[in-house]
Amino acid sequence: MNILILGSGGREHAIASQIASSPACGHLFVAPGNGGTAKIAKNIDLSIADFEAIKKFIVDKEIQMLIVGPEQPLVNGITDAIAADRSTASTMVIGPSKDGALLEGSKDFAKRFMQKHGIPTAAYQSFTASHLKEGKQFLETLKPPYVLKADGLAAGKGVLIIKDLQQAKKELENMLKKEKFGKASQTVVIEEFLDGIELSVFVITDGKDYKILPTAKDYKRIGEGDTGLNTGGMGAISPVPFADPIFMEKVEKQIIKPTIEGLQKDSIHYKGFIFFGLIKVKGEPFVIEYNVRMGDPETEVVFPRIKNDWVEVFEKLGQGRLKEIDLHIDPRHAATVILVSGGYPEAYEKGKVISGIKEDSSTSRIYHAGTLETEEGLVTNGGRVLAVTALENSFKEALNSAYKRVDEIDFDKKYYRKDLGFDL
Repeated sequence: MNILILGSGGREHAIASQIASSPACGHLFVAPGNGGTAKIAKNIDLSIADFEAIKKFIVDKEIQMLIVGPEQPLVNGITDAIAADRSTASTMVIGPSKDGALLEGSKDFAKRFMQKHGIPTAAYQSFTASHLKEGKQFLETLKPPYVLKADGLAAGKGVLIIKDLQQAKKELENMLKKEKFGKASQTVVIEEFLDGIELSVFVITDGKDYKILPTAKDYKRIGEGDTGLNTGGMGAISPVPFADPIFMEKVEKQIIKPTIEGLQKDSIHYKGFIFFGLIKVKGEPFVIEYNVRMGDPETEVVFPRIKNDWVEVFEKLGQGRLKEIDLHIDPRHAATVILVSGGYPEAYEKGKVISGIKEDSSTSRIYHAGTLETEEGLVTNGGRVLAVTALENSFKEALNSAYKRVDEIDFDKKYYRKDLGFDL
């Protein structure tokens, strides 16, 4: 089977690594890929936004399966575009329809969906620029801190948590009137602040049945102690120690099942991953947000723990036969540490030569994110550069092993957080 993966990050390298090891995988392509995927697949210079070029490539290379890594193509409707074209309609796409992708593409849609189907989440209201005054009045009814969310996609940076009421009103105006996050903040969701500890839960679904993947917890802030600016993710661990069977039973009953049933009731076509960004408040789970794909860097700790042949899993998914799959989970704990370019998530330089990367082993592996293979060797090519993952008998041992490998790798202005797992 010829397979194309869209994306260029650590998530896509982790997925490609599993796909490449399957005996059912024929030719594997990644568009645009990175320095890591280049070693196990053929990187293709395709824009993930150019659906016509992607469809032409599917036809030319007889691609039978398309795996969509990032959210933007899904929100833009790539699944529908592939299905609507007679020349590509037979290609199996791993990713929801445009309607399904609204769970991530619109915070307002996601909130209304949860409210409609009785899924626990924070109380909220949505506002546009023409209702700025009402938005400010709503802020006055809430207790600090104040949570402001851009309705659309904002590269993971569209959520503000502000302690001061006047500052919150000012930022609301910046989002609605001054387009702080561009079109993404033409509508802003204001919601009550939930005080608890966060985690990530993932399922894969064929629209009828679902399989719950290992839990994970990621760390978004650039600074230690969860301080500073939000990033795409500075590290992750799996499983989550506090997500015990009693809590996960609540998650499945109160959140996962109503979500899958809600998609069916609303006639939303959905074949792919659902990420549940959850918060545990006094023992109870609440949904902070949905994503319609695997998280990054959570994929780098979740996928190494799943022993199944992923081509087989995806085939069953596409055929609506997911219930035939039993997931085989590695009991070991996984931890990943993200190495980033100095200055990230703000201005940073590319082209720094990377040294010290050794071969993967049974207990550790390296996933590339922002890397590029050049005549000078492997160089940095993004904010997040590498994900160093280790598997051990506890998350603390896994972190220690990952940090040892991190110390072996070097590039100019290398930065990483040294306190992952501090809150566990």
